[in-house]
Amino acid sequence: MKELLSGNEAIARGAWEAGVKVAAGYPGTPSTEILENLVRFKPDVYCEWAPNEKVALEVAAGAALTGVRTLVTMKHVGLNVAADPLMTLSYIGIVGGMVVVVADDPGMHSSQTEQDTRQYARLAKVPVIEPGRAREAIPFVKHAFEISEKYRCPVILRSTTGVSHSRALAETGPRMVSGAAEFKANPPQFVPIPLWGRKLRVKVEERIAAQAEEAAASPLNRVLQGDGSGTFGIISSGLTALHCRDLFPEADILKLGWSWPFPDALLNTFAAGHRRIAVIEEADPILEEHVKSLGISCDGKNVVPRTGELTPLRLAEVRSKLLGVPFQPPAPPPEDLPGRPPILCAGCPHRGIFYALSRFDVIVTGDIGCYSLGVFPPLSRTDVILCMGGGFSMSQGMVKAGEKRPVVGIVGDSTFFHSGITGLLDIVYNRGNSTLVVVDNRTTAMTGHQDHPGTGMTLMGEPTASASIEKIAAACGMKRIRVVDPYKLDEVMEAFREELAVAEPSLIISRAPCLLKERRPVGAVLKIDTDRCRNCKACLKLGCPAIESAGGEKPSISHQLCAGCGLCGQVCRFGAIGE
Repeated sequence: MKELLSGNEAIARGAWEAGVKVAAGYPGTPSTEILENLVRFKPDVYCEWAPNEKVALEVAAGAALTGVRTLVTMKHVGLNVAADPLMTLSYIGIVGGMVVVVADDPGMHSSQTEQDTRQYARLAKVPVIEPGRAREAIPFVKHAFEISEKYRCPVILRSTTGVSHSRALAETGPRMVSGAAEFKANPPQFVPIPLWGRKLRVKVEERIAAQAEEAAASPLNRVLQGDGSGTFGIISSGLTALHCRDLFPEADILKLGWSWPFPDALLNTFAAGHRRIAVIEEADPILEEHVKSLGISCDGKNVVPRTGELTPLRLAEVRSKLLGVPFQPPAPPPEDLPGRPPILCAGCPHRGIFYALSRFDVIVTGDIGCYSLGVFPPLSRTDVILCMGGGFSMSQGMVKAGEKRPVVGIVGDSTFFHSGITGLLDIVYNRGNSTLVVVDNRTTAMTGHQDHPGTGMTLMGEPTASASIEKIAAACGMKRIRVVDPYKLDEVMEAFREELAVAEPSLIISRAPCLLKERRPVGAVLKIDTDRCRNCKACLKLGCPAIESAGGEKPSISHQLCAGCGLCGQVCRFGAIGE
């Protein structure tokens, strides 16, 4: 049977068909929809949103050691968080198959970096499987589990934004029978103290050598024959290889689906059959460097961009460079299309916080979430963003460095549970003086409204305990804690005035639900009385997309966009805004 599936849907389907029993992850575009689709197969599969990626991988590792098949999902930067257990798990191994799905984001469509997960796989010494489209995802997931169980090690299945979010007809099948969990103690294998760990280290190298030999003959790696003379060969992987098939019809293409450990025998055989070789890969020249280390002369990053997604248009330019012919780009799109700047939604509860901060001379250390948009005009109230949880921790560094201005650190509610608690604890323990803000909109909003430990609901749809940000902060030793309504500007302004003035750390929790999740307005739709309006433009400084102004005309409020939050009425000094 064939179904039209996205790459993420196909990965979920493949995991179910492979008999997965436990799946854990942390939401992050472009990987989020995998678990959201896999949970539909309950009760066959237990799924959970873990507080962060490290916990998710550890949960899956524990389950895999009992003999059942497990899945972990995250985006590429999430692997940074999960790297610690992954490195050791490569040594001690698993019993049931374990696949770690990592979705890379070449082009940084929704990420702060475009790091290459293959680097982590090489560091951790675990195999990498790369499907090129949704059609390949289901069989590739099954192969990944077979490899994992054969070599008793985790396997990384590397997706990309293009694979995760594109759709194709995929062949679906039944679920395989899976066994029951039964852990069997084996300390010399599962406890990597130096006495036993040194022996495990040797076995890892033996495993890699065996995997490289098997990869050379694996059906996951195949040659896509061109219609030319066979003199030109391209080595590639994943979606990029399929784009190359379209852009280089004359070339033979070695498409690597099992891309690490490198299948040296296959690479040598393919290169020997062609007078010219090009390695075309997104991100880092990992494959190119290895091909050259084998003594194979090839083109690579001398013509292929190191940054960005290798779209067909960019590959057309690569083709021109390889063939030495002028590149003729297509006509640009019309320039009269209206702009759509990145901005907080109309009625977003975060707007009140950033507007209030714009009235104070402070440094704002931000974080990863919808509230990252606070950096853009007219709010312009975020000065630096590093990583999840960094909004708190960086503020401590600035204070301890002797920064003269007050420092405000901001994280979201999901980020607080992910990696903000440790930063807050550090500030309290080490006698910091930051003003901390949790913008709590009761969901993981940026990735599509997933639950987290503070929402009172699990991914399985079961009601559960709702972790309290206030109580956790108090348990960490925070003395000054207050909750504000971000739609009440006077209340927010007063909170900042008081907390910025004290010589100790404090926590402000801005609590109001995300409107896109609630799907209801805050209040009545507002309008501007043009007779009272003095055209001072104060309301425009909120950066609300519902407030429109063309040229020197007086502002107006779009009835279709207004969520009735009332912030514009609070900043208008002339009483020109009402229902």
